[in-house]
Amino acid sequence: MPATAEVLEIDGVEVRVSNPDKVFFPDIGATKLDLVNYYLSVAAGALTGCRNRPSTLYRWPNGVDKPEDAFFQKRVGDKRPEWMQTQVVKFPSGRTAEMIVLADAAHIAWAVNTGAIDLNPWPVRKGDVDHPDELRADLDPTPGVPYGEVLAVAPVVRDVLREHGLEGWPKTSGKRGMHIYVRIEPRWPFTEVRRAALAMAREVERRMPGVATTAWWKEEREGVFVDYNQNARDRTIASAYSVRPVPAATVSCPVEWDEIDGLDPGGFTIHSVPERMASKGDPGGAIDDHPGSLESLLELAAEDERGGLGDAPWPPHFPRAASEPPRVQPSKARKPPSDPA
Repeated sequence: MPATAEVLEIDGVEVRVSNPDKVFFPDIGATKLDLVNYYLSVAAGALTGCRNRPSTLYRWPNGVDKPEDAFFQKRVGDKRPEWMQTQVVKFPSGRTAEMIVLADAAHIAWAVNTGAIDLNPWPVRKGDVDHPDELRADLDPTPGVPYGEVLAVAPVVRDVLREHGLEGWPKTSGKRGMHIYVRIEPRWPFTEVRRAALAMAREVERRMPGVATTAWWKEEREGVFVDYNQNARDRTIASAYSVRPVPAATVSCPVEWDEIDGLDPGGFTIHSVPERMASKGDPGGAIDDHPGSLESLLELAAEDERGGLGDAPWPPHFPRAASEPPRVQPSKARKPPSDPA
């Protein structure tokens, strides 16, 4: 009979993996225990992306072929081990929740045992959850846009960041996009980090008209959306070395800039990435050594604002910002009455 539980000793504590033989990825036959062992094999890289960060649990308790059972869990709940680290965070609504902090490999394994396939940390660290230490550029191609356009936009993001004194660290999204993370000094609140990200995205759009876009409304987008709103409070992205909840178990894998040209994101999977990391190391491993300042990007934001470019739309569940444009889909916006003349 299949095992009903397996107890692993990780970081000096015991982590119980229930139903270890439960198949999470039917197409490749990968089980829950396979997923736990994957994360343990790449723990050093995964923790570079999520260590000491409060995290949402995106749970797929019955595997990737049961998407109707998947759900987000923000509150960690009372059934947790004594060794677990947590952090109270505040949401845009003003409500709060106690979330798991991914402090070490044992915490990751515990999260995976709940059915969390990928890791979704906040861009803040335990102890200071109001000042992000990470700016995130999420390159999201619109339907039908080839991956080559994502690969064309990424180096332009890199160049804009470098011109403003910042270093970008690229990784595949594990799906159709790409993420570029920037370590920053934790001096600015979420609103200013988002404002800096919007200025960066607009500059990329100016350099690549028709290819890169900051249009929030999908009906107005073309090419690759540079999602500035991923820097708003309570927005999360699958972090480095996260396995994505897709049949092939692809991984959000850090890459070198010189790997971008012709990159095939489908080649990074739960099976190939541990070997890649063992032989190549972690291309994003030095990110913490390069924190930068947002001052230059915030100056660019102020320049845009003086030129008439104000705020851009926020996600729908956020309180309306004072300078935000009308939060309504353009095709549904009320048209002004026509001039009788």
